[in-house]
Amino acid sequence: MDSQVLVALGLSLLGGLSTSLGALFVVISQAPNLKMLGLLQGFAAGLMLSISFFDLAHNAINSIGFLQGNLWFFAGVIFFALVSYFIPEPTLAPISSAKGKKKDGDDRGKDIMKKHRRQVLFSGIITAVGISLHNFPEGMAVFLGSMKGLRVGINLALAIALHNIPEGVAVALPVYFATQSKWQAFKLATLSGLAEPLGVIIVAYLFPSSLNPEILEGLLGAVGGVMAFLTLHEMLPLAFDYAGQKRAVKAVFLGMAFMSASLYFLERSLPADMSL
Repeated sequence: MDSQVLVALGLSLLGGLSTSLGALFVVISQAPNLKMLGLLQGFAAGLMLSISFFDLAHNAINSIGFLQGNLWFFAGVIFFALVSYFIPEPTLAPISSAKGKKKDGDDRGKDIMKKHRRQVLFSGIITAVGISLHNFPEGMAVFLGSMKGLRVGINLALAIALHNIPEGVAVALPVYFATQSKWQAFKLATLSGLAEPLGVIIVAYLFPSSLNPEILEGLLGAVGGVMAFLTLHEMLPLAFDYAGQKRAVKAVFLGMAFMSASLYFLERSLPADMSL
């Protein structure tokens, strides 16, 4: 294997596996209460919305034009809407009202979590898929940056590592709450980060010269549509249920601001002729 590819692969592993660091914040701490879950779900929703609109859809529109970019974006929205329609969320058996009346606040919180457990797990899995697809072109960017020079590759990998930490939280948190398994939460968050070195391998060996950039940008725009629908249809309702509307909305904008700042520093780390 070429030494430059090995360097790029190592740098992409640094960036991609930082999702594991985000997962550690979830699995080594005490389980947060439902209000904390709602706030972090809102924060994760902000991350997803920022990635969807300010990164994926924005880049697609700039690269392939307003009309085509929007067509790809809404194709992703319609695709995931159809998936949600034909594969509805499962509902669990209701808990008896007589028993529920005797429960205190903590037990009521457990009942709510049981009711939504599969919904939370589904949200976490789809978040992992969306983040994996988002990490894939970041791996390509690390590869191309490392070809420019080691300093550029290192700076870009470190910026992506910081950028990926909250994404690890966004994946691990709902999986941990749904399964009560720290290992499953850590494993899924780690796997979502491995898409980054996979991007390096694919761009270096499979189709380094034949990849159609318009198709790639269009597909990423569709991924943005999928992520936007997921956020508005799945994550925000959960955040509202657990944290309340006002607190959840504040968490959403905090997540959007954090991700926007992260993307800004990522762009500043890139060479002038590259973009994520």
